[in-house]
Amino acid sequence: VHIPATAGKQAYEKFPHPASRYAVVGVAVVAGPNGVRAAVTGAGEHAMRLSKLEQALSGKSLSAETIIAACQNLVSPQGLNHDLVASAEYRAHLVDVLAKRALLRVM
Repeated sequence: VHIPATAGKQAYEKFPHPASRYAVVGVAVVAGPNGVRAAVTGAGEHAMRLSKLEQALSGKSLSAETIIAACQNLVSPQGLNHDLVASAEYRAHLVDVLAKRALLRVM
């Protein structure tokens, strides 16, 4: 598998499980010359791209205002994981918060 080198800035933010410290939800972002790419893990059955976020930021420069506006309701809680640590609704909220934090770091 060929994985091209990443050009740009990257950031990863996670909400750690209280016992294991593994990510309950984690968001990775890359901001480069081809725009923003973002993915989430832990929210659903498998890792997924945050295409709604990528599209919202397409062609825009990163600023606090554009990031805050883009990081709202990125995923629906329907179909997300839920357990004693985090409900599906809380995981959906974490995606928004962690995406915003990661993007502010690469701004």
